[in-house]
Amino acid sequence: MSLLHDAEAPGRRTRAPAAGFTLLELLVVMVIIGLLAAYVAPRYFAQVGKSEVRSAQAQVAALRSALDTYRLDVGQYPNTQQGLGALLTRPEGATKWNGPYLQKAVPPDPWGRPYQYKSPGEHGDFDLLSFGKDGQIGGSGDAADITSW
Repeated sequence: MSLLHDAEAPGRRTRAPAAGFTLLELLVVMVIIGLLAAYVAPRYFAQVGKSEVRSAQAQVAALRSALDTYRLDVGQYPNTQQGLGALLTRPEGATKWNGPYLQKAVPPDPWGRPYQYKSPGEHGDFDLLSFGKDGQIGGSGDAADITSW
């Protein structure tokens, strides 16, 4: 007679307790994650939209400043034909040009489209604008135009 317990008897295999999670536990965790994502995602993407608008406003302000410096040197703003490129390369006839007035090329707006420039402008000496997220005139919220006036 063996002093070993049946579970310890040689040749007998014992089953380890089942490790892991049940399907119900996994489903509960997935539902909780889904609810959190549904609550957090709209707030996160709203912040992304606001940051794009703020970025466009900062770029328009920087371009305005560069245009003002250009006018102080040359005596007038670049015309529509010369555009914002006049801030980087000397236009013909601009003898007092002392640029470049930007460190890098004119950036596109945060939505990847070029800024619109018109001089003389309808709202001042020049009009500088981005059409916003929708890329069309007008709009509200993220789709509102970002302007220099």
